[in-house]
Amino acid sequence: MVIHGSESFIIQNCCLCLLAVWTVKKILMAMHEDESKMQMYIHDLNEFVSNRDLPTAISKIQEYHKNQDLVELNIGVTGGSGSGKSSFVNAFRGLEDDDELSAKTGVVETTMEPEAYIHPKYDNVKVWDLPGIGTPKFKADEYLQKIDFKNFDFFIIIASDRFTECHTQLAKEITRMGKKFYFVRSKIDTNIDAEKRKKNFDLKKTLDIIREDCETGLKKIDIEDPVVFLISRFALGEYDFDLLEKRMEKELPQHKRHVLMLTLPNITQEINNKKKKALEENIAKVAFLSACVAAFPIPGLSAAVDLAIIAAQLKKYYSAFDLDDPSLEKLSERSGKPVEELKNLMKSPFRHGIDKETIKILLNKSFLTVSLSAVEYTLSFIPIIGSVMAGGKSYIAVSSLLNSALNEIAEDAKNVLMASVQA
Repeated sequence: MVIHGSESFIIQNCCLCLLAVWTVKKILMAMHEDESKMQMYIHDLNEFVSNRDLPTAISKIQEYHKNQDLVELNIGVTGGSGSGKSSFVNAFRGLEDDDELSAKTGVVETTMEPEAYIHPKYDNVKVWDLPGIGTPKFKADEYLQKIDFKNFDFFIIIASDRFTECHTQLAKEITRMGKKFYFVRSKIDTNIDAEKRKKNFDLKKTLDIIREDCETGLKKIDIEDPVVFLISRFALGEYDFDLLEKRMEKELPQHKRHVLMLTLPNITQEINNKKKKALEENIAKVAFLSACVAAFPIPGLSAAVDLAIIAAQLKKYYSAFDLDDPSLEKLSERSGKPVEELKNLMKSPFRHGIDKETIKILLNKSFLTVSLSAVEYTLSFIPIIGSVMAGGKSYIAVSSLLNSALNEIAEDAKNVLMASVQA
């Protein structure tokens, strides 16, 4: 049987469209998207299969990836006047209290209305500084109605001393309305400094006493099995911030969890490792786009798309790990280490800038290392695309380059982080 050029083109079209359907379905299922949304995507892609319309299928996948970056995360931060709400809002966003985009802080209550503070790198993430609680007229249900609680993914309730009846009223009302909350005991550094004056000072014992005191107080006002996170805005990497992060990560839906991981301040190696994992999960989806385009016979299209895809991902990596120039300048100010000293620790080939020529060289090397057996082995895990060898090679080359780049950039982030915390 002889297959002519036009028939081969139709077969390629059908194969890639079917692969598009399969890939989106797998991605949506892995993200636990609701059934109606998944069926909508699958229905649209099935239409493209029927019409043998590969360009539109590719466009649909690109749209889906773009929408992933638009997933919103809204965090409400509340507590009593002077508890450190605004400082926490700033620290969570990787900012100092006197930075231009920071929430206002002061010795008196400065937040009179709910105010959203957008993450400096991710427009889809908002940390809300909510009005203080604790007045005699405070009513939790009215408070939540005023701030439109349904828009929030979860709440952080902050106290700088004991948790009071107002805190627990709010917690119970949040629970009743089906949302999550986390108790945070702030300004731990102030307590530690005071205790250090004692001859028998023991850090662990002091932290245990503070935590137990908060939990006991919450139990007395009918909060069952309370968990309290001890946090210092000025030493965010110490004490319980990592425990708070793990709890939030565990309880968020997967697509929101991905957003949270990328936006967390880079203060511990554990957070950096989780960011790397979150970024790794996206590589296969990005390489798939390259595979689709490579199988579509338009001269120059594949190379142009690959360069754009890879450059966009590399920028995400540097931004997520705070290795872009503005982030390094801020880190230099905080750590007292010159920017050039921090940059000298970076070894990635993209450390001096993400240019197309460097990407081309590394991408060509990746293509040269793609053997026929490697293609066949990889394609054995991916239904249908095995019939499109060009797509298979592109898939492996792009994923190989991105994995290598991510490993190198993550290693640079580790070295910079270690240097920044050394005295």
